[in-house]
Amino acid sequence: MKSMPIEERPYEKCLERGAEALSDAELLSVILRTGSRGESALELSRRVLALGGEKSGLLGIYHLSVSDLMKVRGLGKVKAIQLKCIAELSRRISRRRFSEGISFQDPVKVAEYYMEEMRHLEQENLILVMLNSKGKLIKDIVLSRGTVRASIISPREIFIEAVRNQAVSIILLHNHPSGIPDPSEEDIRLTERVRKAGALLGIELLDHIIIGDCQAISMREQDTWQRAEQT
Repeated sequence: MKSMPIEERPYEKCLERGAEALSDAELLSVILRTGSRGESALELSRRVLALGGEKSGLLGIYHLSVSDLMKVRGLGKVKAIQLKCIAELSRRISRRRFSEGISFQDPVKVAEYYMEEMRHLEQENLILVMLNSKGKLIKDIVLSRGTVRASIISPREIFIEAVRNQAVSIILLHNHPSGIPDPSEEDIRLTERVRKAGALLGIELLDHIIIGDCQAISMREQDTWQRAEQT
């Protein structure tokens, strides 16, 4: 780094012009601090950003595991963990800012909000979204990984979390790794059990959204939901 002109050194450049003036590689080099033998932190950062195939760049870091990052010459366990934590922190900041303006009453907007996070998952994940009296996001958590089955997931688990977080209403989301979001019989049974339990507790299930590959289905808009409400 010291061999570089002062105006091109990341630390000096940040002080002089602000962090927004730094390139992705320069920002990463400030975090990594040191490179490997014969290689600067900036050069190491450029190699890291080139990983991930189609998802290269900063987004690629989020999709790489700690073990993937540790395969890069010059990245040990500590640096790999630091990068994953920074990627996760950035994701949370971005989602929190976006969630302030999203209408959780609109299934299209909700699906868009979770689409990139869920559509590439290789296993089914069930997410519980908890909302306050104004329909704003309180918190979301992953309730289940691997399978979403009415026989396994208990409404009790769902509403313990909802009550603990003082939720007024909830939304369920899960993905179909096949990419096709058509609801299964298990999906319908789970939705009915949770909807009825919520009605008893005064915590409304607003929707159960199934995420596919760039497509989603709102269970609330399905005939099965409408028929159940009339019974």
